[in-house]
Amino acid sequence: MKAFGKYISKYLLSFFAFALVLLFVNILAFALTFSGIVSKEYGSASPANMLEAVAADLAASGISEERSQELERNHIWAMLLNEDGKCDWALFLPEEIPTQYTIQDVAVFSKGYLQDYPVFVRNMEDGLLVLGYPKDSFMKLTGNYFPVRAIRLFPLFVTGILAIDILLLFLVYYFSKRKISKNTEPIMASIKTLSTGKPVALSIQGELSEIANSVNQASQVLSRQNQACANWISGVSHDIRTPLSMIMGYAGRIACDNTANGNIQQEAEIIRAQSAKIKDLVQDLNLVSQLEYEMQPLHKEPVRLSKLLRSYAADLLNTGIGPKYSVEVEISSDAETVVMECDARLISRAINNLVQNSINHNPQGCTISLFLACSDTAISLTVVDNGVGLSAEKLRELGEKPHYMESTDERLDLRHGLGLLLVRQIVEAHSGAMKMESAPQSGYKAVLTFQKAIS
Repeated sequence: MKAFGKYISKYLLSFFAFALVLLFVNILAFALTFSGIVSKEYGSASPANMLEAVAADLAASGISEERSQELERNHIWAMLLNEDGKCDWALFLPEEIPTQYTIQDVAVFSKGYLQDYPVFVRNMEDGLLVLGYPKDSFMKLTGNYFPVRAIRLFPLFVTGILAIDILLLFLVYYFSKRKISKNTEPIMASIKTLSTGKPVALSIQGELSEIANSVNQASQVLSRQNQACANWISGVSHDIRTPLSMIMGYAGRIACDNTANGNIQQEAEIIRAQSAKIKDLVQDLNLVSQLEYEMQPLHKEPVRLSKLLRSYAADLLNTGIGPKYSVEVEISSDAETVVMECDARLISRAINNLVQNSINHNPQGCTISLFLACSDTAISLTVVDNGVGLSAEKLRELGEKPHYMESTDERLDLRHGLGLLLVRQIVEAHSGAMKMESAPQSGYKAVLTFQKAIS
């Protein structure tokens, strides 16, 4: 899932950002730690600068007082050797330092140390100037030579190694993210599917197998609960049907009995009407539960929707809907021949529920219009009335898909619209969408949209 991929990417990128910040902090700490040492040792008292200064200041009588104080302040001793290796001039020379040297001695100490003193030499016209620094102040590399080819290759080597390291880090990041996403996305998708009430089955090995098994167990428990709930609703619906039919039959006979009292006939008619309402509610409840738990098989077949819509309108008018109501059917030219793979019985049930919803909420009467339109990719079936409409709050409640077990009150009135919930279930079972629009005193409108399959 993209959201989870972004989550992993965010934290992996945060890790790399932290690594870069840490590298920068390390470089800064290194600079702060060694900048003082480097600036001091490579300042005016550095071997190169001091050799230059002493050589320029050296005369037959020695060096100036200022230069002498500078040498003393930095604990540096100096001497001048002539061509024979003898010391012609010395300043602050330690006792252990000899004053006579052979050519071999000079060759040895000029590259390194003299009695553990790091020494630095400069060739003069009248001899060799030697400066000795305090012990442990400098480390001299006696093998101070490198092949030119290696020196030239070193920058390319460092750049190449850095590029390879960055590439390897990116590959580790990419494959780590890919592996994590591969193992976790099925779990996330299954949890999302499970939240809709549908069963899932995961097969994941490795470290996440325990989580996958937990999801599978939760799915099994949910499936058993859904099955038990659907079976209970189906059983109750079946058990209610027979006594309800008897109640309706007896009530109808009493209502039609001319010998009965007028009040009794009227009350019997009320019983029959309310029993019919109970019958419709039980049927809707049973069908909603079957659709929700995917226990209602869809008998899909190619259906010409214009024919279905006209047949429904004709049946509705033949059964008699009362003089206060009228039904209009309008089919666009593009939708006249459109055919859709669907369960004709369920689509007719959805249309009927919408029409009955308009009738029930407009006892003063209204005009109900059925529209069928078609575009290049979709089919839209619209049921609209010019009745009292719904408030924004009521419309919002209907759009929240409440559970049908809370859809009726103690008088069996549709508190949250069980009939509309059934319509939504039927539409979603056909991979469609339902949109409701309404405003007080401006009517109610429901638009059912389906993907166009056959035209």
